[in-house]
Amino acid sequence: MSTTMADGRRADGERRRQRVKTALAQATRNGTVISVSGIARQAGVDRTFLYRHRDLLALIHAAEREPHGPPSSAGPPVSLASLQADLANSQARNTRLLAQIRRLERRLSELMGEQAWRESGLGAPADVEELQRQVVGLEQMNTELTARLEARDAELEAARAANRELTRAVNQRGAAR
Repeated sequence: MSTTMADGRRADGERRRQRVKTALAQATRNGTVISVSGIARQAGVDRTFLYRHRDLLALIHAAEREPHGPPSSAGPPVSLASLQADLANSQARNTRLLAQIRRLERRLSELMGEQAWRESGLGAPADVEELQRQVVGLEQMNTELTARLEARDAELEAARAANRELTRAVNQRGAAR
């Protein structure tokens, strides 16, 4: 009698596992959002069942990380990690562009002020004006060189961070062996 009960219990567990796999495949096919609760509800099992069966939980978590929706014909599928990297790059580029816009607006304001000053007849003699133009040119060159230096510093820091991560990963692999 106990073997019959054990066999029935095993068969019930297998049926539940199959329902979970079917629900996961269906959710992936339909492009619906995948979560542990959603798959458990769709399969008619309790969430604790999924947490007790690590292989099923791993399948669900792997499917969560994949892009949702039917595959588009516009190009290859996009992963969450690549979208996050694109977002970070776009935000960094946006920051750089905002700084450049502020510099250009400041420069435009200075030039318009100088032009208004000259047109009003209050301009300085030609030699002082030429020296001021040289100073302005040198300041602009200094600003551009500073911006390039900051960009290179940012690239260097990013490369150093990548090297640290790679070294850490190599050291962790070496320690695991």
